[in-house]
Amino acid sequence: MEENSTPVISFTDADILNGESVVVYGLDLQVYPGQIVYIVGKVGSGKTSIFRTITAENRLGKGEGQVCGFNLAKIRAKEVPRLRRRLGVVFQDFQLLMDRSVEDNLSFVLKATGWKDASAIARRISEVLDAVGMQTKAHKMPHQLSGGEQQRIAIARAILNDPELILADEPTGNLDGETAEEILQLLNQINREKGTAIVMVTHNRSICTRYPGRIFETRDETCREITL
Repeated sequence: MEENSTPVISFTDADILNGESVVVYGLDLQVYPGQIVYIVGKVGSGKTSIFRTITAENRLGKGEGQVCGFNLAKIRAKEVPRLRRRLGVVFQDFQLLMDRSVEDNLSFVLKATGWKDASAIARRISEVLDAVGMQTKAHKMPHQLSGGEQQRIAIARAILNDPELILADEPTGNLDGETAEEILQLLNQINREKGTAIVMVTHNRSICTRYPGRIFETRDETCREITL
């Protein structure tokens, strides 16, 4: 992590919206390559709205926002898919396509992001499944997998395009304690080995002490860096 490098996320005095309402005023947040950053806070305090602003699902209020080189204040609809190719996103509820195999889930994403060569697609799928310890599960359907296995596949999907940044929204929220720990270890391994920045939305503060990173708390319509 070099703080003189270009941040993958930069918000300066930014208002974060939920619909037309401001839920976080004056956000200042810079995330640099290789960092782990947690956003903690109570339900309804703006965590998910920040997440959706980073992915350009929510428009930016006033202020400045840059993600992976894209200006959120000026981004056009046709540029949003290009931004999202630079991100990997992991959700609490996995969001796998239940009507197709693991391999077809991953192939769908690669084709949607411009991959055309069948052998290159197959090779990349093999690489990411190996990286998350799911190399024998390519032909399984999601319903044949445990929750932890589905989340590993979701992480494989997130790293398909070698993203600069992984966004994880309560990635362990639907998992038992032991499985949650495995998922956290996997995300931290990707961070260490690839230098991928990770921003994780969580209500579980114990994660922040077991896997140290910078911590921002949403509270009283603000989001400020804190220490636990």
